[in-house]
Amino acid sequence: MEDSEIIKLFCNRSESAVTESINKYGALCRKISENILKNYHDVEECINDTMMTAWNEIPPKEPAFLGAFLAKISRNISVSMIRKKTASKRSSNEVNLCIDELEECIPDSAGSNIQEVLEIRDLLDRFLESLNTKSRVIFMRRYWFTYSDEQIADELSVSIGTVKMSLNRTRKKLKKFLESEVMIYEKR
Repeated sequence: MEDSEIIKLFCNRSESAVTESINKYGALCRKISENILKNYHDVEECINDTMMTAWNEIPPKEPAFLGAFLAKISRNISVSMIRKKTASKRSSNEVNLCIDELEECIPDSAGSNIQEVLEIRDLLDRFLESLNTKSRVIFMRRYWFTYSDEQIADELSVSIGTVKMSLNRTRKKLKKFLESEVMIYEKR
């Protein structure tokens, strides 16, 4: 079923919208949640929460790309869930590792207001467009889908060392890119 048809089902408040969404994008949402949560019951709860959120947001929202819309919801719910579970203790899950890796690139004051968040999003989009396909895929799998280095290496049929080197180089490029953009922004 096409995305536009599924969105019409949501708009018409048809419960089959949830079924069709799960049929088409359930595996994607499940994979994202599994990479973050590593717990079957939490993943299932996340999938249910993802569909409930979609039900509540469509309408008024009518996303152009339903898969991306559901993936983003699933990721946000999974990250929130893992943060709640690890709030009292610092664990070494992939989300915390990813955050630690990116802390060196993104300034501490980032995201203090909505305008800054939007500016950072736009900068990240521009940065990602500047990368070659392989570097962009590795970066996105690590920091958006929270794949481990091993998972990325397996999927791309490269060595773990290649993945680590690519991520290290890309983080350095990101830091340089953001620093240069901040200098340009401050000169305005």
